[in-house]
Amino acid sequence: MERLEILKTYKIYIGGQFPRTESGRYYVISDKKGNPLANICLASRKDARNAVVAARKACGSWSEKTAFNRGQILYRIAEMLEGRKEQFVAELIKLGSTQKAAEKEVELSIDRIVYYAGWADKYQQISSTVNPVSSSHFNFSVLEPMGVVGVSCPQDSSLLGLVSTIIPVITGGNTVVALASESLPLCAITFAEVLNSSDVPGGVVNILTGTQKEVVATLASHMDVNALVGNTKDFNSFSEAAVDNLKRLISFDADWTKPEAHGLHFVSDVQEVKTTWHPIENIGGASSSY
Repeated sequence: MERLEILKTYKIYIGGQFPRTESGRYYVISDKKGNPLANICLASRKDARNAVVAARKACGSWSEKTAFNRGQILYRIAEMLEGRKEQFVAELIKLGSTQKAAEKEVELSIDRIVYYAGWADKYQQISSTVNPVSSSHFNFSVLEPMGVVGVSCPQDSSLLGLVSTIIPVITGGNTVVALASESLPLCAITFAEVLNSSDVPGGVVNILTGTQKEVVATLASHMDVNALVGNTKDFNSFSEAAVDNLKRLISFDADWTKPEAHGLHFVSDVQEVKTTWHPIENIGGASSSY
């Protein structure tokens, strides 16, 4: 008799753990020939809410880490991904990529993480300013993390789109609840395994699999999510709920293989600008600050 292959069940990733969806639902993805590849958890609204709780809990400790330390942690992710390159290439091939295209996507993903690791302790110097004022004050504007950011990852990219949208968000000290591509989810959960074995604290990145209609709609209406990142064409389905609670919407329309698909603005777009007034006291004709 022909042996039946046991398909791997790709779980969701919440708070540094790999639970099954609380609903018990799953869907099967297949290759181009129609052969089943894996069982994928179909995340529910409760899973999304649980992920937001985990992300909020991790916000304080992650944002308070030094920028240099965050850069070190991001670089460690790239190291771990480099060590598992063959596994990601194999999964991309299963999803329909050629050997050459799969290798290029994995290498670009690694390089992109290294790129943002380099920005971690530099974006503040570039984006912060000293503002001219006409009173006896110093006036500074600096960036600070928004908090919890929901990310609807590109539907047409398995790994590179995921990396390109998640990594700049956490570079600036935010935490993430991300929905992976519904049709190309394999690399997303394998990437969660990389995160789990690196130095990223649990809850900083939470990755769900399922439908935009259920997961992104929940994130859009959730009052503890500060911003949503997603493709412009997908915003129509959840923008109204996000606008109702004054959530910032950051859209992207990018070919993730191109140089313009990464840059400082991907970090600064999910930051708040904090302006501080610092008085100057004149003592004995001299100017001093306190």
